[in-house]
Amino acid sequence: MSETGGVREVKSAARTVELLELLATRGDRPARLQELADELGVPRSSMYALLQTLISRGWVRTDVTGSLYGIGLHALLTGTSYLDSDPRVRVVRPYLDEASQALGETIHMGRLDGRGVAYLATRESHEYLRTISRVGRRLPAHVGALGKALLAERDDAELPEGPYEALTPNSHTGRESLAADLAQVRARGHAIDREEGVLGIVGFGFALRYDSPAQDAISCSVPVTRLTPGHEERIVAVMREIRGRIEATAPGTGGAPHWR
Repeated sequence: MSETGGVREVKSAARTVELLELLATRGDRPARLQELADELGVPRSSMYALLQTLISRGWVRTDVTGSLYGIGLHALLTGTSYLDSDPRVRVVRPYLDEASQALGETIHMGRLDGRGVAYLATRESHEYLRTISRVGRRLPAHVGALGKALLAERDDAELPEGPYEALTPNSHTGRESLAADLAQVRARGHAIDREEGVLGIVGFGFALRYDSPAQDAISCSVPVTRLTPGHEERIVAVMREIRGRIEATAPGTGGAPHWR
């Protein structure tokens, strides 16, 4: 067994979490029993027993043939509970509304999660609507404005060696180029993602410094076709002002637990 913080890891619990995370990453691609057993290095009989237990609890679902498996409804219910109970998300949401109304663009809040950023709240632009909401999804930190804003709050020595995953031809794939970009983020005070995560979309990211180093950030996403120099200047001004007001509210105070 491995150890975490001096406490021995419970193998069955770790295996359950690994299975749920694997199913979550597959999205709309259901998995077969042998695929899951092979991926996690678990005997087929043990994987089958674990799947049946999770199906009975609603964490995993299966098709009518019992041969395909996917993430279950209870994963959504638990994720929604996380968002509803987080004091910082509650505080930030009204400001996302305000920024969206002022700019007419899509506004996000995200939180650093290892080498990625998890989207916690989004206000979609009425000018262009995504077919899939980003809330509850995760994007590599090196390809988006949210992630780069948060990486810039940390020492470059913490950056992994690479190579990094490329989501578009504009994505950083090397440590050196990402570090150079982060230096510019620190100099200007915000991150810019020019079609690095999604082609046709430019993002502007702002770290929320009520933690040190910052864990949360907000961003504004704009289609390239609507991004003029004047509009970019207004986006930066509005988002900086919104960031300052969010930080002044000191999210998480009032006796709420300080989660790590």
